[in-house]
Amino acid sequence: MSEPNILVGSEGGVAVITLNRPDKLNAFAGDMRERLVDALDMVAADRETRVLVITGAGSGFCSGGDVQHMVDLKSRGAGFDALQPLLDAGRAIVTRLASLEIPVIAAVNGVAAGAGLNLALACDVRLASSEARFGESFVKIGLHPDWGGTYHLTRLAGTAAALDLCWTGELIGADEALRLGLAQRVYPAKSFGKDWRAYAARLAAAPSTSLRAAKRTLRAALDRTLEQCLDAESRAQAACWASADSNEGLAAFVEKRAPSFTAEPIEEDALAPPAVVRHFE
Repeated sequence: MSEPNILVGSEGGVAVITLNRPDKLNAFAGDMRERLVDALDMVAADRETRVLVITGAGSGFCSGGDVQHMVDLKSRGAGFDALQPLLDAGRAIVTRLASLEIPVIAAVNGVAAGAGLNLALACDVRLASSEARFGESFVKIGLHPDWGGTYHLTRLAGTAAALDLCWTGELIGADEALRLGLAQRVYPAKSFGKDWRAYAARLAAAPSTSLRAAKRTLRAALDRTLEQCLDAESRAQAACWASADSNEGLAAFVEKRAPSFTAEPIEEDALAPPAVVRHFE
């Protein structure tokens, strides 16, 4: 019996979803998309999970969609309606990632191309192996970026860099991805597994209310005015102040010891709106 094409594990508050089709560089095929949706729903429902990591088995992160399946569709004269379910599944995946309140990390261990790149871009941060490669490869088969690539790529790298990547379809290395803002950290390939696990564990040990609040405010900041950002910061700070983790963090700072953050996250909606008093002179 073959292994599942999506693996899910959890340890120390860190859930790990592994794309498991290593012989095809984890290209999406069959029911992989639907199984990834199910895995994300399972993670979202688990209150013990503080961080999610998505990675790939073997030497690749994800090389995108199964091109042979598309060739088969074309050979049968199939219309776009036969391809639409694949896009719908991709939409379900990236919108679920966007709705997760916990930190989501892409551990890019190898090639991330096409839908694989856009899956990584839909995560909050990307940790890259020094052997990772990134590419918007759709143009090479006459197609257009999907899975939210146009949304995330332009915000991370800017319009000109996004056009360059989409027009050429070229693969870029980890260092170039770091320069463009597509990756946030690059680790040596030999220690990559240890390094991304240490990073994830560090976030899992951090105060949940603080991390979740920062994710909400920073993701919304590009669409807000300064006043709206200031108001959002005040609401977030109120939630953090009400959390027992702020008591622990302040005490640990004064006592010169490592903090132990274990409090359940507090959502801003659970608090009465703080009174905001502005003095104008």
